[in-house]
Amino acid sequence: MRVRNYKNFGTRGDLAVRRIGNWYFGWTIVAAATVMTLLTVGMRMSIGPFFLPIIDDLGFSRSMLAGIVAVGMLCYGLAMPLAGYLVGTRGTRFVLLLGMAVVVLSTLATVWVRDPLAFFLAFGVGQSLGLGLTSPVALTPILTRWFTRQRGMALFFLSTGSMAGIALMTPVFTSLIAWLGWRAALVAYAGAFALFTLPAALFVFRDNAPAHADLRPEDVAARTAAASHATQAAPALRVADAVRTAPFWQVAIGLFACGFSMNLLGSHGVPMLMDHGFDAMTSSLGIGLIGAVAMFSTLVLGRLADVLPRRDLLATIYLVRGLGFFALVMVGAHWELYAASTIGGIVWAGSIALSSAILADIYGVRLVGVLYGLTYLGHQVGGMISSWLGGWGYETFGTHWVSFGAAGALLVAAAAMSMRLPRRATPMVRSAPAAGG
Repeated sequence: MRVRNYKNFGTRGDLAVRRIGNWYFGWTIVAAATVMTLLTVGMRMSIGPFFLPIIDDLGFSRSMLAGIVAVGMLCYGLAMPLAGYLVGTRGTRFVLLLGMAVVVLSTLATVWVRDPLAFFLAFGVGQSLGLGLTSPVALTPILTRWFTRQRGMALFFLSTGSMAGIALMTPVFTSLIAWLGWRAALVAYAGAFALFTLPAALFVFRDNAPAHADLRPEDVAARTAAASHATQAAPALRVADAVRTAPFWQVAIGLFACGFSMNLLGSHGVPMLMDHGFDAMTSSLGIGLIGAVAMFSTLVLGRLADVLPRRDLLATIYLVRGLGFFALVMVGAHWELYAASTIGGIVWAGSIALSSAILADIYGVRLVGVLYGLTYLGHQVGGMISSWLGGWGYETFGTHWVSFGAAGALLVAAAAMSMRLPRRATPMVRSAPAAGG
């Protein structure tokens, strides 16, 4: 059968990437990236069900296992700049296959070891590094290459995958552990992860995007002329140049506040509400409602990100989220809790996708992987600090206002800082040296 409107986009020995009819292959990559994000973020953020089974089986103290998990979060963050660098130098396929191999081998090692140091190296360090290599940081560059006009929507699907991972993997792991035990549950996860990642890396993820990505014909001429002028005006920007500019640090500080708030809520949200008089089920439903709403709100925010100025949308998200943290500490009735959670869920998942899109807008798609990895490291550092501050602040001062108030203040400051980002960003280039300089 002959297929109409059939175009090849593959180059340099890569398998042919095709547009058949009105279907753009970039959306196939988005679907695979969303599932990858579900699996990686879901594993990293759904460790809770494993806590007590591992403690009971291996005889670890709760503080020891918590320390291993905390260091793992840092290793997860440290792997992200490496993932961004390797994607830029070796390609997406190489990074995903490397990360898959590390995840599988470290997981198999985790289920065999019993010594605390060996468990720390396998589960805390090894698996975290592997998951970092297959995290959204490794997937963002390929999406920015395949999408220009609808870049915001494409990147927001990664946020949808993150929320779905948090919402789905926790009950899945809980059921598997109850049925098979924690070791078999980890092995099952490693098997499912490999079964998806291997064919996706080999047959779906393509770094060689069409020349004009998803641009419409009427958009191509203007953008091509602007890019040609920028290229002739000055040499290409380097990573060292980018990290010395204000927008990089504005995005990085915003992601620090994002990580601080997200991990604080995940670690201390339910205990905080219970300390304020809510029962355990109501507290869990209140926090869970945030993630449930966020799964659907990302689709709306993704469309807005391609229509409205991205800095304005990012600032709004940070501001509403910051006010939501103040509200959560003050709620006293069930309806107040659910109202605050619903409003907070609407803006819960947008900051990461918008930050990566803004970095691509300002610095170009060539540097977005490593720059996003560097800024996301700040996200993980913020999460580590808030996880500690939430417990220490309450034990020392007898109030959750120390940690939740700090989260709200940081988010409001991030909103103000985001408004100083370029309103309509175009790729930045390195200033040419002066004559004789």
